[in-house]
Amino acid sequence: MRSGVGASAVRELIEPTISGLGYELVDVERAANGLLRVTVDTQSPSGGVGLDDCERISRQLTHLMAVEQIDYDRLEVSSPGLDRPLVRPRDFVRFAGSPVQVQLKEPLQGRRRFQGKLLGLGGEAGAERVRLAVGSMGSVAGGARSGPARGRKVAAAESQETLELPLAAIEKARLVPQFDFRGRARLAGSLQSAGSEKTRIEEMQR
Repeated sequence: MRSGVGASAVRELIEPTISGLGYELVDVERAANGLLRVTVDTQSPSGGVGLDDCERISRQLTHLMAVEQIDYDRLEVSSPGLDRPLVRPRDFVRFAGSPVQVQLKEPLQGRRRFQGKLLGLGGEAGAERVRLAVGSMGSVAGGARSGPARGRKVAAAESQETLELPLAAIEKARLVPQFDFRGRARLAGSLQSAGSEKTRIEEMQR
């Protein structure tokens, strides 16, 4: 078996197979105890990744990695879920308008973590910059008031700042799930339907 093959090398190996099956490779991670975690998404705006899809991909990858002699103990294939990671430049274009959480490799303005609205991606290939609108919403004042304003709620104005973060400086980024008044999770301005709930297939390697 080929030991010591990192996640990036595995990504390059398996991506053509996943694309050939009609799916998009989102992320590859080598975790503890020999777990190889592969996250996939649909290429269709109206579809999702379900259990049957994960099983199909798992069978193909198990065969591929046996042929290529990739060392792992367990293979997990899953859909990205509501907190989908953003890994490639195209992800930051595709999900523009969605709330995201970003963690930098090094602190900026004394912080490594930022959350806000993804405005898109700019810059040339190899020097892309992620545009992010961040701000702090003031507290909402409530309670009884005297006179005509009794019972009214006054919201403080929101101040926003637009940050441009070098894509190369981002350690990881994820979508932030949003919730409507019924408590159901949704993703603002993005696709994810029935297949958005995480489904996993674990394959034991001999």
